[in-house]
Amino acid sequence: MNREFFKKYKSIIGLILFSIIISIFNKDFLTVNNILNILRQTSINSIIAAGMTFVVLTGGIDLSVGSILAFSGAVCISMVSAGFSVFLAVIVALIIGSIIGILNGIFISKGKLQPFIATLATMTIVRGATLVFTDGRPITSGGSKGAQAFRNIGAGYFLKIPIPIYIMVIVFLLSYYLLKHMKFGRYVYSLGGNEEATKLSGINVDKVKIFVYGISGFLAALAGIVMTSRLSSAQPNAGVGYELDAIASVVLGGTSLTGGVGSVLGTIVGALIIGIINNALNLMNVSSYYQTMVKGIVILLAVLLDRKND
Repeated sequence: MNREFFKKYKSIIGLILFSIIISIFNKDFLTVNNILNILRQTSINSIIAAGMTFVVLTGGIDLSVGSILAFSGAVCISMVSAGFSVFLAVIVALIIGSIIGILNGIFISKGKLQPFIATLATMTIVRGATLVFTDGRPITSGGSKGAQAFRNIGAGYFLKIPIPIYIMVIVFLLSYYLLKHMKFGRYVYSLGGNEEATKLSGINVDKVKIFVYGISGFLAALAGIVMTSRLSSAQPNAGVGYELDAIASVVLGGTSLTGGVGSVLGTIVGALIIGIINNALNLMNVSSYYQTMVKGIVILLAVLLDRKND
């Protein structure tokens, strides 16, 4: 009974333990301002990781999310700086991210490519497209009419809570509903559990894969908009390595890389664990080089522990 309880709630238990240990060593950790700071910093990775959860549940992987984030953010802010409405710029950026994600799904489902290879190729192509689009230089919103409205998306507040936190919560609530209360969610789990059996049951597996990668691309673009808005600029190298943080959040949240097992709620816990680790190391003035090593060790231990409990 105890083992089953631990297995089911190990991510939440880990999050609580991390928080308790860190709060003992640093009294500033549990302050309201710091908690809001953690949630805001975690929001971008959380949004990407929500989309990655859909992909991993099908037994796939998406390495292109960091590049999609960079390209969508660059397109969005360039439109804002050119005088287009913020609403139109956001819609165009989201459509671009969705199209790239859908293309990933088509390459994988119709082209029969391995997800790793297909999304690795897309990652490289889109990263190159970002460098071409930006000419290797940052793009800022400047003094355009919609600059302040655009900045509010990533840097604004509502009821003293950063807007990116609201966006993150909405994304996870919608993702949870889609996975747990709609037919599509059952198809995703079924596909990850046994693709052949899913095909034989009459489910259009190709359509599910295309839709799943479309969701991943859409949410990567949304994260790109939030990050670009917060920084008021689009960097040509934005999002490098973000796909790894997203995958790490999914794994730490208990989703199996072989597919069919996991939840989006676990993913947000995993994202918070990574955010808390980064925040704690920053509070302790630990070098960023060591932070990367510590994060890698935590992920490795989590995966080993997960294997041991299987």
